[in-house]
Amino acid sequence: MKFDVCIFVPKEQPYNRGMASVLQCDTKRKAKKTMDFEIPRRFFGRNECCIMEKLIIQGRRRLVGEVTISGAKNAAVAVIPAAIMAEGTSTLENLPAIEDVRSLCHTIEKLGGICTYTDEHTLKIDCSNGTKHCATFEEVQKIRASYYFLGALLGRYKKAEVALPGGCNFGVRPIDLHLKGFRALGATVEECDGMVRAYAERLIGTSIYMDQVSVGATINIMLAACMAEGITTIENAAKEPHVVDTANYLNMMGANIKGAGTDVIRIYGVEKLHGAQYTIIPDQIEAGTYMIAAAITGGDVLVRNIIPKHMDSLSAKLDEMNVTIEEHDDSIRVTANKPLQCANVKTMSYPGFPTDLQPQIAALLGVCKGKSVITENVWENRYQYMDELRKLGAQVEIDGRQAWITGIPHFVGSCVCATDLRAGAAMILAGLAAEGETIIENVKYIDRGYENVEHKFNALGADITRVDE
Repeated sequence: MKFDVCIFVPKEQPYNRGMASVLQCDTKRKAKKTMDFEIPRRFFGRNECCIMEKLIIQGRRRLVGEVTISGAKNAAVAVIPAAIMAEGTSTLENLPAIEDVRSLCHTIEKLGGICTYTDEHTLKIDCSNGTKHCATFEEVQKIRASYYFLGALLGRYKKAEVALPGGCNFGVRPIDLHLKGFRALGATVEECDGMVRAYAERLIGTSIYMDQVSVGATINIMLAACMAEGITTIENAAKEPHVVDTANYLNMMGANIKGAGTDVIRIYGVEKLHGAQYTIIPDQIEAGTYMIAAAITGGDVLVRNIIPKHMDSLSAKLDEMNVTIEEHDDSIRVTANKPLQCANVKTMSYPGFPTDLQPQIAALLGVCKGKSVITENVWENRYQYMDELRKLGAQVEIDGRQAWITGIPHFVGSCVCATDLRAGAAMILAGLAAEGETIIENVKYIDRGYENVEHKFNALGADITRVDE
C-alpha cells in the first residue's frame, strides 16, 4: 500500500512553533496518527505561505554564552542532489533546518524521489525506483545550488534537463565552467529558453583544467564523473570544506574519488552508487557569523560544534583586530574586551578569507578604529548591501572591487533590507551594535541559510523579535 506523509498543525497552536501530527494516509484517504513532534515554523515554508516578515532588533546588548552551530548549508545543498544518484536510500544527518534544504527536498519529490524527515535534522532520501531527468519547475529556480541536479542526473541517467538557477543576486555567476566540464566528459550541452539540456550515450573520463577556481563547477563535474568510464582528473579544483564533504559522501555511496581538498581531484568511474548514511559537517559561515557577532558586541561567546581549522582565516583576522581567540577541539571562544583595530581583508578561495563572510566582517570593520580596506576577489558586485549599511551610519566608499571603511563609535538603528543571504546576516550584526532599534526587511534571504536565527542570538542575550509585516 502506498503512503503519503501529511502534516497537520492544530489551529489553537501558534504557527511559529506548534506541535504537529504526522499521519500516514493511504490512497483511500484513511489516516492514522503515527507520532507527534515539535516542528519549527521554517519547516512549512514561510515564503510559500506568502508571509512577509521582518526582524526588530534592540541594539547595544553584549552577547555572552554558548551557541551550537548547525550543519553546513553549502555542503547540504550539494549532498542532497547527490543522493538521487543512489540506487537505494540515503540517510543524511545534521542537516540545517533552512529554506534551501526544504526547496531541494521538494525538487527531489517532484522528480519522483521520496524524502522523509525522521527528526528536525535527519532526512531519508529514497530514489531506488528512479527519478525523472527533467527538473524545470519553479522550485529549481529559487536557489543557486539547484544546478547540482545537472551533474547528478547526467551522472546517473546520462541525460538531464534543468532550469537555470536563481539564488542571491550579487553579480553575474555563469555556469560556463560546469558546462565545459560536461562537454569534456562527452556530453552534448544545449542552453535554450532558460533551460540547460545535457545528454550523452556514455560519459568518458578525461582531464579537465579549471580556468578559474570554482566550487560549484568542481562539485558538479565530480557528480557527473562518478559513473563515467575511466578516470577523470580535475586540475585547479576548489578546496573548500564542502567540496571535501561532498566527495566523502559520494565515496560512502561507492564512488572512488581521491584528492578532494587539494587542487587535483581524481575520480575513478564506477558502475553504480548505493545509499549511505552520512553526517554533514558544521557550517563554517554560520560559525563565522557568530564569532563576528561576539566581536561586534564586545561579547564573550563559545561557538560549539565547529571544525576550528575551517575558521583559520577568520580567527587570524579577528586576532589582528584585537579580539581574543581560544581554540578547542570542536569549539572556539571569542572574547572582545579591548578596543577593536582596523584591518584589511581580501576574499579568496579556501583556505583564504571566504567571500560569504565578507559582508559580516564589513559590519565589524564599520565600528573599528581607523580605516579598513576590503578587496572582493570572488564576485564583482557583492557590495550592494553597503547602501543599507550606510543607513545605519557606516562610512563607506566603493571603488570597483574595493571598499574603504572608516570606523565610527557605533551604528544608529534604522530600517534596512536584506539584499541577499549574507548581507542579511551583516544587517543583524550591525543592528546588534546599533544604538536604538533596527528593523530588517526581506528576511526570507536570511532564512535561506540560517537556522532559527533569532532564537540563537536571543539565547546569547540579544533582543530580536520576528514579526509579520
